[in-house]
Amino acid sequence: MGNTIAAIILTKDEEKHIERCIRSLQGVCEEVFVIDCYSKDNTKAIAESLGAKVYEHPWKNYATQFNWGLHNCPITADWVWRIDADEYLDKGLGENVKKAISECGDDVNGIYVRKRIDFMGRPLMHGGWYPSYHLKVWRRGHGECENRWMDEHIRIFDGRAVTIEQGDQVDANLNNLTWWMEKHNGYATREMADMLMMEYGLDASAQEVVPKFFGTEEQRKRWLKVKYIKAPLFMRPFINFMIRYVLKAGFLDGKEGFIWHFLQGFSYRFLVDAKIFELKKRFGFDKEKIKEYLIDTYMK
Repeated sequence: MGNTIAAIILTKDEEKHIERCIRSLQGVCEEVFVIDCYSKDNTKAIAESLGAKVYEHPWKNYATQFNWGLHNCPITADWVWRIDADEYLDKGLGENVKKAISECGDDVNGIYVRKRIDFMGRPLMHGGWYPSYHLKVWRRGHGECENRWMDEHIRIFDGRAVTIEQGDQVDANLNNLTWWMEKHNGYATREMADMLMMEYGLDASAQEVVPKFFGTEEQRKRWLKVKYIKAPLFMRPFINFMIRYVLKAGFLDGKEGFIWHFLQGFSYRFLVDAKIFELKKRFGFDKEKIKEYLIDTYMK
């Protein structure tokens, strides 16, 4: 079996990040495909100058955009690597993945890598954020991105996965807090839809990662999300903040950690709940009307 890798990167106005991302893939990925949503900056030119193949496609959500690239780009590599434009490979991760691919058996179709988040220039090493393992690399033809509006994971259809313990895939966005807040306002709307579809049982076709506490990282996260959805509205953001910032020692990441946990672990989650409440109130808390709206808006 071959060990060549193709990276797929989704972009829209990512000139701050795309060079860093692609350069970290050099010597690791034989092919780099950029699926761009009509960037107005220099994203495409930078990517092409570094040897990436750029394709344009209109945006619906992350899952549909990624799977479009997966199934429509002329990929010839044996493996696929999912990486965002504001991410990069660090501490020898690429070399370690290459080595694992060259040594793995034919029954291995997925690879978990360690993810690290840097916020305001500081690595978040506590609060349950690190180490965190994600299935980012898989054998072509044996996996794809599950079709969800939020928290979409890569799932493999068959075989087993192995974990790389050395090296990080670093998420380090260079934009300011104003951008971050605007981005997370959009995330909150998608999260609202995803959580309501789970609450009302409308996500059966997308429920490809089976919730399971003693399962893979994705299965455990999906299990926790199911439990989170059942918790009381507006109380769960407080619980989430206390668990991550206090019990899981997020406070050890300094002022940057406090800002992150307050904004991402509490404020963002509170906004999601407020949007859920707003939508339910809009339809008089009528379950059938809410379901009809969700189907018409997010499932067609």
